[in-house]
Amino acid sequence: MTALLIFLSIVLIGIIVVQVGKVSELAGRIRGEEDQQEDANRIHSSLALVFVVFFLAGCIASAVMYKNSILWYGPHQSASEHGSSLDYIFNVTLVVTGIVFFVTQILLFWFTYRFRAQKGRPSLYLPHDNRLEIIWTAIPAVVMTFLVVGGLDAWNEVMADVGEDEPHMEIEATGMQFAWMLRYPGDDGLLGEKNYKLITANNPLGQNWEDVKNHDDIVSTAPGDILKLPVNEMVRVRITARDVLHNFDLPHFRVKMDAIPGLPTYFKFRPTITTEEYRRNLGATDNDGNPLYPEYWEPADPSEPDGPKRWEAFHFELACAELCGNGHYSMRRMIEIVERDEYDEWVAQQKPYYGSIIQGTDEDPFRMSEEQEERKAFMDAVEGALQTSGEEPKALALNNVNFATGSADLTNDSERELGYLIEVLSTYPELMIEVAGHTDNVGETASNLNLSSERAAAVVTYLVDKGVDAGRLRSVGYGDTDPLADNNTADGREQNRRTEFKILAQ
Repeated sequence: MTALLIFLSIVLIGIIVVQVGKVSELAGRIRGEEDQQEDANRIHSSLALVFVVFFLAGCIASAVMYKNSILWYGPHQSASEHGSSLDYIFNVTLVVTGIVFFVTQILLFWFTYRFRAQKGRPSLYLPHDNRLEIIWTAIPAVVMTFLVVGGLDAWNEVMADVGEDEPHMEIEATGMQFAWMLRYPGDDGLLGEKNYKLITANNPLGQNWEDVKNHDDIVSTAPGDILKLPVNEMVRVRITARDVLHNFDLPHFRVKMDAIPGLPTYFKFRPTITTEEYRRNLGATDNDGNPLYPEYWEPADPSEPDGPKRWEAFHFELACAELCGNGHYSMRRMIEIVERDEYDEWVAQQKPYYGSIIQGTDEDPFRMSEEQEERKAFMDAVEGALQTSGEEPKALALNNVNFATGSADLTNDSERELGYLIEVLSTYPELMIEVAGHTDNVGETASNLNLSSERAAAVVTYLVDKGVDAGRLRSVGYGDTDPLADNNTADGREQNRRTEFKILAQ
């Protein structure tokens, strides 16, 4: 039914238009075509004058109305060191082009009225005027020269790379559909190498893990993560892309640069105001407590009138200024500029990507074998014991020294850990140790004591056979007299059946 009514309305409007045309045609025949045309020219040219007045007034009114929401004006002064030079060039260009815009629009519509077709007014045919052409060629050329020179000067200032010895920090931004992956340097202040051929599900940036500079790098890939930077410090941003063309745009800092697959780009900038300071500027009040910028005292979320105001919820923005696909909008990220102390505290809380995701996996080129990890744990335990002060002998368990059941015969798998012990005795030639044997309480006490003594002696014999001075060694069997755990459980008895060594002198 609704569709039928719409169709009938369109038909009715068409009929009315046709009838009006017929009435106008009939009136023209009655009054004469020339009189009708002259009246139409006068009406249309007069309406054109009215239009240009309202149009230009609307341009001025809209600029005044929204000046506090436009970059470069109101509270939105540049938040970077170089931004003032860009703002200056922009303002000069706006003034020049604004004057040209207003003059040309006024002249255009005035000429439409002033030189409308009228009876008795002949047309003037002016095919050429050298003076006029020189004027409208020379003036724009001179003006454009000044604008271009000023623009190039600002461009060279903004796009120059950091000096060789200029203090700065460097971050990296990689665009992909549809997110920014950000990389910060760790404690070494350096970003590691990367190669697109190394990209995997666990290595989205293709970092080369053989480059140790990568090991402390912090990688942020979550869309909700905030880009955090210190204030008043030079920041160099490496920019690249993984798939299509993107654009890394920081409008409040007056910098932007294309992110191009296979072609790294960069820019540098120095933030000069923290996010908190910028918020306070937006929420500033006069001496009477009235907001200087009332629009920023409106609720940030209209559905929550009692929630944060716009100035309280403000964030600097990172946007993709290139139409990169259907999810283009989701590349928006927030930026927070903070004091250096707060930035350092934040960095200290972040986990390097290598340590949290890569280390110890198959992708880690520095992953230790089981034997290497076992050796490291053994050496670390010895080093810790040597650094521990106290009169009591320092005992360390030989967890992987095993014997055949009910005997003192060393199994073959014991040789690896005993090799670590030989390495320790070689490294510390003054070290003297006691090899102690222990058992659980199963069986006769005397038998347990005898077995533990034989096992401790077997270890000492093995060490002497491998070249260790017998004077640095002694063996003692404690049987079941010194349990570590409850002998009433299987796990407890297993812990009590142990061989250990005590550091007697170092």
